[in-house]
Amino acid sequence: MLRRPRRNRKSAAIRAMVEETTLSVNDLIFPLFLMEGENQTSEVGSMPGIYRFTLDRLLEEVAACVALGIRAFDLFPNLPEVRKDKHATESHNPAGVYLRAVEQIKRNFPDVCLMTDVAMDPYSSDGHDGLVENGQILNDETLPVLGRMALAQARAGADILGPSDMMDGRVGYLRQLLDDEGFTHVSIMAYCAKYASAFYGPFRDALNSAPKFGDKKTYQMNPANRREALVEAELDYAEGADFLMVKPALPYLDVIHLLHQHFDIPIAAYNVSGEYAMIKAAAQRGWLDGEKAMLECLLGIRRAGAKVILTYFAKEFAQWQRQG
Repeated sequence: MLRRPRRNRKSAAIRAMVEETTLSVNDLIFPLFLMEGENQTSEVGSMPGIYRFTLDRLLEEVAACVALGIRAFDLFPNLPEVRKDKHATESHNPAGVYLRAVEQIKRNFPDVCLMTDVAMDPYSSDGHDGLVENGQILNDETLPVLGRMALAQARAGADILGPSDMMDGRVGYLRQLLDDEGFTHVSIMAYCAKYASAFYGPFRDALNSAPKFGDKKTYQMNPANRREALVEAELDYAEGADFLMVKPALPYLDVIHLLHQHFDIPIAAYNVSGEYAMIKAAAQRGWLDGEKAMLECLLGIRRAGAKVILTYFAKEFAQWQRQG
């Protein structure tokens, strides 16, 4: 036997030397949940270890994460029903808790990268990502709502906007609007392949943003489709996206790899709430080693071609990395 692959696995030093894929806290974005009030935290029941924070406590959490080496965050709002209406007007209210949080995070931590969510559903009384009329989710009519939201977030200091609704034409519309208003430096991370997935349940619990009727299958992608992701990605790329995202991550590693092969801008993947929750639940029951499963999943997403991973494991991974 002239070829013995095991020779390159015989010690930790050699295994590290020939390692093909690396994973660092620099590759991760940590999603955070914001709620109204003061001096409160509320654990998300279906996401052990993940909390909703009032603004004062959120700033403390960001400080703790920065100390661990986390430098990128994505912020999502949990709002009471009284703040919601059919036109998502709270989304561009400068006195609202979300835009105040964006402004204060950037003021207190100017070196972090702050990503924001551009979508109607957290602010909509219908719970959908678009304007609703006669039971239909409207596409073009929704774009001005997203535009007002995006400009308000850019003015508050957002570094990356994440239009997450799968409305057609949204990236080009927002890019033109941002450029016209002087925000050429603000990036767009396109949710170009966001699938109609069963893995979003805990996230909707965290934000109380489930649709009030129907589902999102007329605008989110069919899980059976792979080539369609290329169509969506090509459109968002041509419209000026700076990152292309696949969501969820683990059931769609082939799609992540497909986009990585075809595009010369960074590919992002969202390791979503349901993926996090199932590992945590199994670990709590002793069915698997949660830490090892976390590392293996994140490494698999990177190996598939994702340069950026949005994950609820970011803080836990940072703690693990800090411990050596």
